[in-house]
Formats: sequence, structure tokens, C-alpha cells
Amino acid sequence: MSTNGSSVGQLLWQAPVCAGWKQDLEGALYHLANCFLLLGFMGGSGVYGCFYLFGFLGTGYLCCVLWGWFHACGLDVVLWSFLLTTACVLQLAHLVYRLREDTLPEEFELLYKKLCLPLQVPLQTYKEIVHCCEGQVLTLAAEQTYAVEGETPINRLSLLLAGRVRVSQDGQFLHYIFPYQFMDSPEWESLQPSEEGVFQVTLTAETACSYISWPRKSLHLLLARERYISRLFSALLGYDISEKLYALNDKLFAKFGLRFDIRLPSLYHVLGPAAPETGAESEKDDEEVHEPAVSPPQAMPTSVQHTPPCSPPPAATDPPAPPSWARMSRPDSSVLGEDSTSLVLEDFEEVSGSESFMDYRSDGEYMR
Repeated sequence: MSTNGSSVGQLLWQAPVCAGWKQDLEGALYHLANCFLLLGFMGGSGVYGCFYLFGFLGTGYLCCVLWGWFHACGLDVVLWSFLLTTACVLQLAHLVYRLREDTLPEEFELLYKKLCLPLQVPLQTYKEIVHCCEGQVLTLAAEQTYAVEGETPINRLSLLLAGRVRVSQDGQFLHYIFPYQFMDSPEWESLQPSEEGVFQVTLTAETACSYISWPRKSLHLLLARERYISRLFSALLGYDISEKLYALNDKLFAKFGLRFDIRLPSLYHVLGPAAPETGAESEKDDEEVHEPAVSPPQAMPTSVQHTPPCSPPPAATDPPAPPSWARMSRPDSSVLGEDSTSLVLEDFEEVSGSESFMDYRSDGEYMR
């Protein structure tokens, strides 16, 4: 150990001293190379930090190659500087390849910024979702149908990227679908992975539309494999369905102009199916209402001992018609912000079981 220690000490402290220092300084290329190397080693992390790092290092080593060739005239200086320059150039080429591979089409880039970036979804996870739909953007011409009621099978899930889609049932307008909303989220949630079904509504493009579509089987396999993506789709689909329900709620108001929430149990009596027994009872009640009202006989005072002579009965006259609820006119659509296709609860007033609901003027009164 002492021998090794002494040899190291000799190398450190007893090294040959330079016989003489050069009076002239190195050329400008040498100093420029060191400046580039200094800037390069100050680079940060990440993809763009690597671009900065290897860009300046490659430039600095290239200056070392030129300095060794023209001024130092040393083959070893030239070879080492050339190898280091080549390594930096290869690193830059690899970074460019990765950036091109990570680049998404414009439509998918906008979709990521609109839906996934606010939820802090990793880009790599988003790429798996895009890969599931094969990165294809489909189109619909104006008035072209995406799905036909009772005919089109539910075999995919689609998301609208641009345009506007009209949803209708039996020719009755329901609501619109706008960009970055799912086109068939209720149908998707209504079926289990092993079940099959058809659309209950018709979806028609009002303008030129573009959308992406995931095949049902492929998406179910992805959701079963990736738990994070499954939770992401569950949140997005739940929000989308709630937006569609609120859109339907905006189309529904009472005959006196008050909006009602379709989630209230009161609307079950109005919009729900009526039982046959209920219909029979309502008809019976209507007959009783139309019968003439007979006033109860008044009691005679006990102090009267004799009865007056009977007079001939008066001529029969028609009994007064029972008071009926006056049907109020439909509210002006311009005042309520609705169009001609809005649902008015007075249209359902004849439905059995709706009389008790229509007697109230507000949701609060009915719930109380």
C-alpha cells in the first residue's frame, strides 16, 4: 500500500514541469469552441432541453475539429472532436424522429387540447385512444343520416369534431349535438358488451360534419385492459349524457310558461305510460263531473205547524255547466327562447293522471 501511495504522490506532485509557456494564445476557433461547450452544458431537461444541449455541444466539437486541423495540427485532437460531433448529430436526428412520431393530426391535436388536456390526461394514454380508432376522421355531408331509428345497429361510439347533428324521434326534434360531444353516448351506455341493439332515434347532419368513431368491440377491449382509460370514458360519457338531458329539459315547459325539470317525479304522471285501469277511472270521473249537481234538502224549522199548499213545480231548466279549467294559450316562443318544436305540458293534459299535476303552478307547490 505504501508503494502504491508513493507512486500516486509522485504522479500528482512530482510531475514534469512545463519547460516553457507559449507566448501566443490559441486561435479564435479554440475559444469559440469552448464558448459553445459552456453554453451547451447549461442546457435543461426534456425534449427541447436536449435539443439545446446537443445543438451547442455539436457546434462546439465541430469548432474543435477545425481548430485541431488548422492550428493544433494534431490527428488525435481531430479524431476525438470528430467522434464527439458525430455523436451529437446522431442524438439530434433521434430527437427529430421522436418528435415526428409524436406529432398528431390537427383534428386530434385540437381534440386533445379541448377534452383531455384539462383533465391532465397523459399524451401517451391519449395516443392509445387515438390508435383504437385507427386515427381516421370520418365525414358526413349535409342532411346525411348517421343513424336511422329502429334500423342502424349500435356497433360503435362516435365523437363529433365539427358541424352540427340533429336528433329526432318519430319526426319530432329532440336536441342538437355540437362539436366535441358524443353522438351516441346514451346508446353506448344502454347496452352491455355482450348485448346488441338498434338506435331509438335518428341522427341527421344539419351541416357538413366530421367525426371519429371507435368500433364497439375494440373499444371494449381497450377499456377492459386499461383501467385509467375506462374511468376517463366513464366520466366523459356521464357528462355528455347529462348535457343531453339538460338539452331535453330546455325544450319542456308548462302551459303557464314555467320550465320543469324532467328529473322530477311529477313528470312521471305526465309523460309516463298510463295503465288501462287508470283510464277507466278517469272516464268514470268525467261522467260524474258532467252529472247535474243536486243540492241537499234544507231542514224545515220546527216552529212551523202547517205546510203551505203545494205549488206546481217550476219548468225544468238546464243546470248550469260545471266550471272548467280554461286552457291558457301557449307562451310565445320568442319570450321563452324556444322554437316551434318545444314540448308544452298542456299537450299532455288529457293524459290520465295529469290532472293533479296541472293544478299546481310550480314545482315547489307540487313537491309540498
